[in-house]
Amino acid sequence: MVTRLLRQDQSARSPDGDRVGTITRSPEEIIAILLSFIIATAIHECAHAVTALKLGDTTARDMGRVTLNPVAHFEPFGFFGMVLISLGFGFIGWGKPCPVNPSRFKYSFGGRRNLGMAIVALAGPVSNVLQALIVAVPYQIALKNDVIINPDVRLFIEYFIWVNILLASFNMIPIPPLDGYRILTGILPNFWGPVLQPLERYGFMVLFVIFFIGGSIGGSLVGGMINPVQRSLTDLVFFMIR
Repeated sequence: MVTRLLRQDQSARSPDGDRVGTITRSPEEIIAILLSFIIATAIHECAHAVTALKLGDTTARDMGRVTLNPVAHFEPFGFFGMVLISLGFGFIGWGKPCPVNPSRFKYSFGGRRNLGMAIVALAGPVSNVLQALIVAVPYQIALKNDVIINPDVRLFIEYFIWVNILLASFNMIPIPPLDGYRILTGILPNFWGPVLQPLERYGFMVLFVIFFIGGSIGGSLVGGMINPVQRSLTDLVFFMIR
């Protein structure tokens, strides 16, 4: 799993509409965002592990990854990135990648093992959408019925919804190691595998180049890829509440 909040000059905004830039957030906001990332990432990675197990691969289970305990999905450098994001800096954060061995799937998928990998990959973003829905539905119902909510709780809820929608949309970018790449290769015919395989070697480097060297061009590329998905997921979440 990988995510990034865009810098202030790339028009990223927080749930209340403020621009995300340097350290302008309160301690309460920083804690709310970081806690949201920790919870959302743990569930995201656990969803990958559970789905792989359902398909017959016990690798993640054998390594103790079929759990909601954030410690099992902790990756030091990725966590450092989450801290920087929470402080308001543009960076990349990630959890420990879920190990999957497609040769252990009990289903052949018509000889297309990549389809099984796509299903495992899709489970991550789907879990984030479900998290956003599970929190957003009662929250919106409470607001419509004038239920008094503690300001700190309200802040956390809004950031939790926002972080999950961002995680889901960002991870759908079809660049390795993001989930979108595995979904794409699972959909495409098998002959595309050897063509796209070199991208797996340099995918993470491509992400860093886009984010940290690309400047406004990189920001435009990322925005162009995630904004339509992010808007669609936001519309979906709040459509379910109407």
